[in-house]
Amino acid sequence: MRWACILLVTAAVLLIASPAAAEVTLTINATPQQAHIGDTVTISGIVNGTPTIAVYLFVTGPELDPRGVTLENLNIPTGRGMFTTAPVQLSDGNWTYSWDTSVILGTMKPGKYTIYVLDSPTDRLRFVRADFATTDIEFLPPEHPMTETPLDPVLAIVAVGVAAAGICLAGLMGKRKNGE
Repeated sequence: MRWACILLVTAAVLLIASPAAAEVTLTINATPQQAHIGDTVTISGIVNGTPTIAVYLFVTGPELDPRGVTLENLNIPTGRGMFTTAPVQLSDGNWTYSWDTSVILGTMKPGKYTIYVLDSPTDRLRFVRADFATTDIEFLPPEHPMTETPLDPVLAIVAVGVAAAGICLAGLMGKRKNGE
């Protein structure tokens, strides 16, 4: 019985003397906070309290999935392995992501967008902890409206020719196989 008491007291002292687990803190900043669609926005921050090698980013905004979407493809909801990631410098917890909105897939509308950073891959509707931070960016219409480049008519003719040649070749191969 005496040993059990000594063990309990020792365990209690060790538990009290050991430092509490560090709380995870995340920060996020966007530069600039007002940009035109097609501009590049630098997103950066710091993560402390967890030895992570990357942070997870997603964005919400006008006509986007309410769970959030990846920064590279506005058509892909976050979750199920689909996230934008930014590498974390293990020495100081700093991270940076350069978001070039001229090369994203999907349609970006002018308006307010909120970018989230998390230390684990979780979408906006499934947060189980408060280990996230946000920043807002207002996107204005593009300064230089993107014009669609029409497809060269020669390419369409070449594509039809290639398809026809493939069909003819497949027909000849079929006849040869059947001994005709």
